[in-house]
Amino acid sequence: MGWWQVNADTLARSRFVLSPLAETFACLKLLHAGVAAHPGERTWLDAHLPGYRRWLAADPVTALLVRSGLGREWIADFLTPTPREGESFEAGVARVRAARPAEARAHLAVSLAGPLPAALDGRDDLPERAATLLEYVWSEAVLPYWDRRRRVLEADVVARTAQVSRGGWAAVLDALRPGTRWLGDNRLQVNLHEYPPREISGAELVLVPITPQRHGWVSWEEAERYAVVYPCAGVLADGGAQAAPAALGALLGPARAAVLMLLGSPMSTSQLVAVTGQGLGSVGRHLKVLREAGLVERRRAGHSVLYSRTAAGEVLVEAGRSGAVTPRDDRA
Repeated sequence: MGWWQVNADTLARSRFVLSPLAETFACLKLLHAGVAAHPGERTWLDAHLPGYRRWLAADPVTALLVRSGLGREWIADFLTPTPREGESFEAGVARVRAARPAEARAHLAVSLAGPLPAALDGRDDLPERAATLLEYVWSEAVLPYWDRRRRVLEADVVARTAQVSRGGWAAVLDALRPGTRWLGDNRLQVNLHEYPPREISGAELVLVPITPQRHGWVSWEEAERYAVVYPCAGVLADGGAQAAPAALGALLGPARAAVLMLLGSPMSTSQLVAVTGQGLGSVGRHLKVLREAGLVERRRAGHSVLYSRTAAGEVLVEAGRSGAVTPRDDRA
């Protein structure tokens, strides 16, 4: 297994960072795999996979670059510069474009665990091609959804931060992604591969959520900055999670029904605001009505108040899904 040595001061200074470039690269990985983890991803793939495949079909060198860079156990380092707080997509992709060609080829060889294909060997335009592809994915498949994705990522950070207050950093790190867990003795396992341990004490450690539900990755800038990129909570990432059955929406109102649908897993008011895009006052009113109706309950977890559906709320949601809910028609 691969693990990092992290002292207490480094862990205490670690923080969550949102990265448009990391989100874009995660979407590139999802397009490359073509396999959805939930209905929201399937809808997104159906919309964007044909265009992505046409793009690569018209540019065989870039297609080979993608296949080579997304290795089974290692991603070519120049494709995933370590996220920086507050960095725009444009600033991040500029770092991909600025990679030295010789280093890019060396990183691809590591990803391939062997020599480069002849079509890539000796080329100096690989960083430019990678950056151009990332710009295409950003503009066509990420930017149109970025406002909602950003809210989802912010909601995940809210949840993880609350988890720190409840169970400490160990609980957060254990739940980040498959293969990541706190081993004790200042050791953070970051994957299941047999790589030599790395001493990162004194460096900057950032945790970066993404919405595609793949396994994430790690990246670093030697001795300065290390990142663990992880999929955010699935209940937040699934764009279909907000869709309320028509009958339930007619009974409760679409906005209130959307809140009830999301509360299959405990969520805070801040998370609900982030995911739904509704205002704080609106979400608060919906929660008050749902609680008074016995459909939602709340409990305190550290400094956070979490809401979830009651048994009655579950029954109503299931009835709505099955079509058993029949809204009253006062026009008769």
